[in-house]
Amino acid sequence: MATTDTCCTLSPYFSIHPGKLDAFRALCERFVSATRSEKDCLYYGFAIDDHTAVCREGYAHADGLLAHLTNVQPLIGEALKLADLSRLEVHGPAAELAKLRGPMADLKPRFFTLEYGFRS
Repeated sequence: MATTDTCCTLSPYFSIHPGKLDAFRALCERFVSATRSEKDCLYYGFAIDDHTAVCREGYAHADGLLAHLTNVQPLIGEALKLADLSRLEVHGPAAELAKLRGPMADLKPRFFTLEYGFRS
């Protein structure tokens, strides 16, 4: 049975430059603050292990994810001065991923198609 879930998740992985961990953590707080008011954001947060960070983020649909990218674009530029984007994953159903492939092409994400499951 195929899924009817439209949720799209984004997982950017950052390799934080030496000596920049505290600055990156402060930037994470700014990302969270900027994202808090986004109506289509289901969850958002950073997890850090040593000098690697991942942002766990989920949106109701592709349009919500695109709105988020527009909202935090200036912060992404700041993050890339403190860390390298080492991996970027986008997960979602095929119809929603189709809306993201063009606008996100420059970021070179790896797209994973959600085929089975449900969301409560």
